[in-house]
Amino acid sequence: MQGERRKVKDSSLYEDFCGSIFKQLDLGGERQRFYIAYSGGVDSHVLLHCCASITHLKDKLTAVYVHHGLQAEAESWAKHCEKTAKDVGVEFLTLRVNANAAPGESPEEAARNARYAALKSLIKADDALLLAQHREDQLETVLLQLFRGSGLRGLSGMSERMAFGAGVMLRPLLNTPKQAISDYAHAHQLSWVEDPSNQSNDYDRNFLRNAVVPLLKQRWSAIDKTVARSAKHCADAQVLVDEVADELFGAVFNPVDKTLSISRLSEHHSHPQQLIVRHWFRHRGLKMPAQAKVERILNEVVAAAGHRDPVLSGQGYSIRRYRDKLYCLTNLSGTEPQDRVWPVGQASIKITDDRTLSCVPSSKGISRERWQDATVEVRFRRGGEKIRLPGREGHHSLKNLFQEAGIPPWERDAMPFIYLNDTLAAVGDLWISAAFYSEKTQDCISLSLQS
Repeated sequence: MQGERRKVKDSSLYEDFCGSIFKQLDLGGERQRFYIAYSGGVDSHVLLHCCASITHLKDKLTAVYVHHGLQAEAESWAKHCEKTAKDVGVEFLTLRVNANAAPGESPEEAARNARYAALKSLIKADDALLLAQHREDQLETVLLQLFRGSGLRGLSGMSERMAFGAGVMLRPLLNTPKQAISDYAHAHQLSWVEDPSNQSNDYDRNFLRNAVVPLLKQRWSAIDKTVARSAKHCADAQVLVDEVADELFGAVFNPVDKTLSISRLSEHHSHPQQLIVRHWFRHRGLKMPAQAKVERILNEVVAAAGHRDPVLSGQGYSIRRYRDKLYCLTNLSGTEPQDRVWPVGQASIKITDDRTLSCVPSSKGISRERWQDATVEVRFRRGGEKIRLPGREGHHSLKNLFQEAGIPPWERDAMPFIYLNDTLAAVGDLWISAAFYSEKTQDCISLSLQS
C-alpha cells in the first residue's frame, strides 16, 4: 500500500512540474534573456521542454550546446540539440571550447572550467543561465566534497542561485528528484542522447552514481532528500560564518594593496586567523587552500621573525611578508624586465607581460616639451642610483627611498626607471626628479604604472 501511494505521488510530480519550479525561483520577472545549458541529455532536455512550454518565457530562451570536442559523437549531439531546440521553437547556439586538461588539472575539471568560461561570456546584466542539475546531482556533489575533506562551504553543495558573469546562474531543478525528471521525459515522449562516458567509473562522480549511490539507496531510499537537507543546513551555517568573517576580515585587510595586517591578524587565535586567511583567498578569487596550506601560511610566514623573508608558493601564487603586511602575489610575469626605448609619440609602453607604464596629461610633473624633445628610455635597477626630489635637500639613494616608502624588496627590481637623454627623470609613478619637475598647468605629464 505504501509503495502504491508513493507511485501515485511520483507520477503526479510531472503534472505541475513546470509551474512549481519556476514559481519557486520567480523566473518570470524582468530578465532579458535565459540561456539553458543544453547537453542533449535527459535532464537538460526536460528543462528545455519545460521552459519552452511557458508562454511568457519562451521568447526569451536560448538553448546553448557546449562542444568540448572530446568525443566522436559530439558533432552529432550538437545537431540533435539544434534540431530539438528548433522543434520546440527556441533559439539555439553552439559554443566550441578547448577542454584539454592543463598540467595538474583533471579531465573533469578542465571540461567544467572550459564550459563555464564559455557560458560566462554570454551572460550579461539581467541575463540568467539555467542548469539542469537535480537532487541526486546535489547528493553526489556533497558526497564528493565530504570525501575530499571539505568544510562547510563544500558541504553546502550547489546553490539554487548565484552570481555568474554579469548576471545570475539558476538551478531550478535542484530540489527535484531524478525520478520526477524521468517521469516527465517519458510522459512527454522526449528523445535524448546518452553519453557513453557516463558509464565509465574512472571518473569519481560516475563511480558514485553507478556503484555507490544505488547501494546506499538500498539502505536509505530517501538519501538524496536527507543529504540535500543537510547541505541546506551547512549553507545556512556558512552564511553566519561569512558574516563573522566579513567583520574580522575588514579589520585586517588593506584594500589599497590587498594585503593583510600581520599585527592585527596576530591579535586573533588560530581559528579566526584561519577564517581570515580563507576569506582573503576567496576575496582574491583564488582556489581555496587546503587546511595544511593555511597552517603553513600562519606558522611559516605570519609567525616568522620580522627580519626574515619566507616565501610560500603554489598554485599560481606566492605568500610573502614585508614589515607588517602579508602579501599574496599572483600572475607574476615569467620574464625579466628589459631596458627599452620609449617609442616617440606613444602614450604607453609594456614593461612586462602584465604591467604597463603610461604617460598622462597633468597639471604638474615632467614638462611635456622636455619629454617630447628627449630620447626616453626605460631601464631597471642596477644599484647605487640616486635622485634629487622636489622640495627636499640633497640627493637620495633609491635604496633609502624604497625603504622609506615601504616598497617591498621584490617590487624594487621590477620598478621602471625613466631616463630622459640618459639622465634619471622619474622612478615609476613614485617620484620625479627635481631637475625635470614642473608645475606648468596643463603642460605636463605624469606617469601611471598599471598591472
